[in-house]
Amino acid sequence: MSRFDTISVVGLGYIGLPTAAMFASRKTKVIGVDVNAHAVDTINRGEIHIVEPDLDIAVHSAVSEGYLRATTSPESADAFLIAVPTPFKGDHHEPDLGYIEAAAKAIAPVLKQGDLVVLESTSPVGATEQMAEWLAAARTDLTFPQTAGDNSDIRIAYCPERVLPGKVMQELIHNDRVIGGMTARCSEEAVALYKLFVEGDCVITNARTAEMAKLTENSFRDVNIAFANELSMICDKLDIDVWELIALANRHPRVNILQPGPGVGGHCIAVDPWFIVSKTPEEARLIRTAREVNDAKPDWVVEKVWAAVGAYLLDNPDKTARDVTIAVYGLTFKADIDDLRESPALQIAQALAKNHPGRLLTVDPNVPSEVLFGEGITIVDEATARREGEIHVALVDHTNLQRAPRPGGQLIDTRALWR
Repeated sequence: MSRFDTISVVGLGYIGLPTAAMFASRKTKVIGVDVNAHAVDTINRGEIHIVEPDLDIAVHSAVSEGYLRATTSPESADAFLIAVPTPFKGDHHEPDLGYIEAAAKAIAPVLKQGDLVVLESTSPVGATEQMAEWLAAARTDLTFPQTAGDNSDIRIAYCPERVLPGKVMQELIHNDRVIGGMTARCSEEAVALYKLFVEGDCVITNARTAEMAKLTENSFRDVNIAFANELSMICDKLDIDVWELIALANRHPRVNILQPGPGVGGHCIAVDPWFIVSKTPEEARLIRTAREVNDAKPDWVVEKVWAAVGAYLLDNPDKTARDVTIAVYGLTFKADIDDLRESPALQIAQALAKNHPGRLLTVDPNVPSEVLFGEGITIVDEATARREGEIHVALVDHTNLQRAPRPGGQLIDTRALWR
């Protein structure tokens, strides 16, 4: 019998809501907390406000059976999971822990002796300890691990998510979890919590190592993507097909180069490496350079589009830029999801919309047109874009776009969509 009769999940976004639904599916009472009243109302109707396969069924079932309820204000629970955003402060890639601080201060009044608090938000090293300090300052009547060790009233741990959008519901169950408690007892409590639904291994370490593990995983991927993106720019200059080159190189038994694209997006890979750089700017030279390569790729793609427009006008001297229609295929940060966070494709589309005097048509079957209201971006179906565009720019290889015919006109293909 679990001692966690009630679990609170603070932050009901792409990670928090699936996690809440997973606990609720194990017949455990879950209280979801979010500042977004629309999200709370939607969940309480048994519906979802994000796109993730199988999540709608899980949420509907959990709400209908009375195991999941959402609210805008924290309530008493036995365990609290914090899954809120950790964006940048301004344009300097400095981590902003404001959402974590707000969440900590929000749950502090309802904490009681024996409660467990787990931070899931991707965070710079030391964030879990900082959260513990915020909680301790708000609840001087309770003891915390940084002063009382294993005998503390409140247990605190860090456990990062490591799931793939589009497969979150499966990977939450089957992936291994890194559990970083501030003490050994904190780790044991966190393992007991996650073992309510996790079938993968729960590997115990300390909080700082767990924080760094999450950042390291995504920095590894970022460096490898940067290598592929840099190759694509080199091959463009040397008139070499980068896709053929990578396929040939990958026939080596110890080479596995990733595929290039228009940049790197999402809240993890595009963000997490900067958290390492922010803590160790002199040492993280390769990680910084990889980020700079990937961050610069959207600008490179935009310049390729302008060059294509110029070439089109040279071939059609009776026309002006206002007569040129650019069609962009894909806006999300990766294929087959609806997530626009840090999307290089959206960044490219916005840059083109801002500076192109002609029409800009965009195709993305996963993004409702109202989401982009005011962006200067018009979403059309693939057939319209293919028929009416003179310049075609492939940015995301959604499955249904892969099945579409190759358009005519000038092609800028960053994802081998029409290769």
